[in-house]
Amino acid sequence: MSWTKKQTFLFAAFIVITGGTALQQSTEERTGANPIRKVVTMLQNMQKQVEEEGEREKKLYEKFMCYCQSGGKELEASISGAENKVSTLPAEITAAEEKLVQLKDDIKQHQIDRAAAKSAMSKATALRNKEAAEFAKIKAEADSNMLAVAKAITALEKGLGAGFLQTRAAQDLRSFIMNKADVLDVDRQVLVSFLSAETGGATPGTDQITGMLKQMEASMKSVLSDEMKEEEADINAYNTLMDSKKQEVEA
Repeated sequence: MSWTKKQTFLFAAFIVITGGTALQQSTEERTGANPIRKVVTMLQNMQKQVEEEGEREKKLYEKFMCYCQSGGKELEASISGAENKVSTLPAEITAAEEKLVQLKDDIKQHQIDRAAAKSAMSKATALRNKEAAEFAKIKAEADSNMLAVAKAITALEKGLGAGFLQTRAAQDLRSFIMNKADVLDVDRQVLVSFLSAETGGATPGTDQITGMLKQMEASMKSVLSDEMKEEEADINAYNTLMDSKKQEVEA
């Protein structure tokens, strides 16, 4: 019920009550009661209650209208944002699909690269093991031959050549000079002839033999030094390659 209708209703009720009780006024006044005053008080209380309700309804209405205005704007903004999002969604989906395809290609390529890196590591390791075994064999032979040459030189310098020629070291040295030693053929013949003699000692040819053996020893040491440097370079190259391929595998 609106505020105007409530006021009209209160006024009508006042007229009816005051008219119906006018005839009894003189009697009730004599008895000390005043019904008009009671009615007026009651109407005043009712009016106050109605005004309070009207004020509450007004506040609710204003709050509702404020919500409608602000809520409407927020709703419009939300709808507009959703429409914009929907309009860009196809492009975003396309971009996401393209990215997914690219990621799959990258993964596939990475797997290929990783397999290639593992294969390279395996081949490099096999080659390194082979080279290391070859170097170990070369060094062992060189050490053995240089030891035999050193013994021969020591024996000759001490005048014990005859005793040395009866040893296993002399036989191994003779075989080495005949088949592998990097010496001139003329020197090879002289050395093999000396090492093949049944006796030896301080003979005029001893100094010449000693000089040849020392020269051969120096040459052998130089060759072994080069071999060791080459082996060290191969090890460093192998380690560098393995470090690089490990990074590819672990990437």
